[in-house]
Amino acid sequence: MINKRIKIMKLSRLLLISAVAISLTSCDDLFEPALENNQDISEMYKNPEFARGILDNAYLALPYSTSPSTDVATDDAVTNDNSDNYKKMATGSWAANMNPVSQWDGRYHAIQYCNLMLENCDKVEWAYSSEVLNKMYADNYKGNAYALRGLHMFYLLRAHAGMVDGQLMGVPVHLASETSASDFNLPRNTFKECIDQIMSDFDEALKYLPEQYGDVEEENVPAKYAQQGATNAEYNRAFGTNHRGKIDGRIISAFKAQVAIMAASPAYASAGAFTYEEAAKLAADCLKNFGGLNACDPDGWKWFDNKSLIDGLGATADNPKEIIWRGNIDENNSLETENYPSTLYGKGRVNPTQNLVDAFPMANGYPITDEKSEYNANDPYADRDPRLKAYILVNGDKIGSTDGVVNSAADSKTTDGLNKENGKSTKTGYYLRKLLRSDINLNPNSTTKQKHLNARIRSTEILLDYAEAANEAQGPKANVGGANYSAYDVIKDIRERAGIGEFGEDPYLEECAQSKEKMRELIRNERRLELCFENHRFWDLRRWKVNLANLNEAAKGINITTDEATGAFVYKTFDAEERKYDDYMFYGPIPYSEILKYSNLKQNEGWK
Repeated sequence: MINKRIKIMKLSRLLLISAVAISLTSCDDLFEPALENNQDISEMYKNPEFARGILDNAYLALPYSTSPSTDVATDDAVTNDNSDNYKKMATGSWAANMNPVSQWDGRYHAIQYCNLMLENCDKVEWAYSSEVLNKMYADNYKGNAYALRGLHMFYLLRAHAGMVDGQLMGVPVHLASETSASDFNLPRNTFKECIDQIMSDFDEALKYLPEQYGDVEEENVPAKYAQQGATNAEYNRAFGTNHRGKIDGRIISAFKAQVAIMAASPAYASAGAFTYEEAAKLAADCLKNFGGLNACDPDGWKWFDNKSLIDGLGATADNPKEIIWRGNIDENNSLETENYPSTLYGKGRVNPTQNLVDAFPMANGYPITDEKSEYNANDPYADRDPRLKAYILVNGDKIGSTDGVVNSAADSKTTDGLNKENGKSTKTGYYLRKLLRSDINLNPNSTTKQKHLNARIRSTEILLDYAEAANEAQGPKANVGGANYSAYDVIKDIRERAGIGEFGEDPYLEECAQSKEKMRELIRNERRLELCFENHRFWDLRRWKVNLANLNEAAKGINITTDEATGAFVYKTFDAEERKYDDYMFYGPIPYSEILKYSNLKQNEGWK
């Protein structure tokens, strides 16, 4: 308990220091007593910048990653970085004291910030000039704090929920800020109690936040504020366009859909928190805000390299149709530095697998294992789903602003070849293309940077949530949850926009539409393809509770050589990396250090 109290005290000090740092305006301030570490939370009451800093910390702590870190722990990718913790986890080292997907400390720290804001928000003098403006600012920050607390709890729950004595348990729910006097030896709440609290926080946030931030004319000031005398100028200061990027009502509707599809899934369904019917309704409710089935953006499948659109985005610009929520637009080349092949001055870190390549169908829509597909093993990349080459760099393709062809064959004479001894070559015969800008030059003599669109929630994700839930609830062609479209309609649109099918038809989709089971398989595969390298598959495999043999399917590669007699390429698959997961690893562990400290905190079954 002493260790935990020390951690909370350190956290409080760091929180206050961080918040104060945001409000610094001159060098002279560095010598004022106010910056000593003996401040208390009352500093925020007269200093709105200090108060904003507390909520900013909860935003900064969000666990969104711009790199495909967890994908290298699945059958979709490996990494050539032997020190990578996700690689170690996937190959047998995952433990309660070695857990790269742990969210314990990060989420609880963020929840502490949210609770401090909720407890003190109404005491802050946000605006001296107007009582109603002060009220609107307080509502904005309060709504954001509720939403962020629910979101951080969702990620905490996803990483640490599990079975204890035959019951699905969640994590301890913290609804008040902690001090050194708090009782830290708390038992875990049930999974359902955690889900209920998350949804309660989202509902509470909706009482304070607008559906969408934006400037309004005088006649459009919401009645609850207009009745208090708010002008449109005041409303626009508190809820206007300048706040875009923060959580609003439309984004919360997406959070709800994400939570519901997880809770309805096989790994969590025993808790009774959500049914698939309810999950379909929440996804449909979210999609109503974005045009329903029209949320399927024709260019959405290549959102990461839509250059002209990305380059034109400003901090408060409307999101592209494909994007429900995004992070900041960053101008850099870090993803390319990590993942371009070495001949283009990259490290080639994330290597897609043959498993994933094989999951892309032929352009006519049939899986390559189907006799109707016309797949040619001697020309494996011909007439394939266009998403294959948009997401994965195959032998002979180009990327970057130069004209260099990437040779990833086993007998390649370049450092891009399979398993070269430079620590930067591919382990599978493939390199990453998705997420990367194709117009960046990493040559040290002429390096360029470009803007990147950091997607947090895509409309395609919510469309796939709906398709999955609707199919499980009522089958492929039923309209579920108030929607006027079905799982079949969603998958049809997603495949059509990528150019799947022939003569305007998709015969394989029609086959799948006759069976919930076949449609389930197709939906899951479409989700795998559309969301690959976006840190979904690790969690999807677990919430679906797939067969353990599937979880442990070896990550495969392709060995390409040239036949000396004919000059033709010869393709042979091989096991690039093992996967070693035990049957209890559908759920992550509670950190070992926490179990040692607190007697009321029980570990998930199987973990030590």
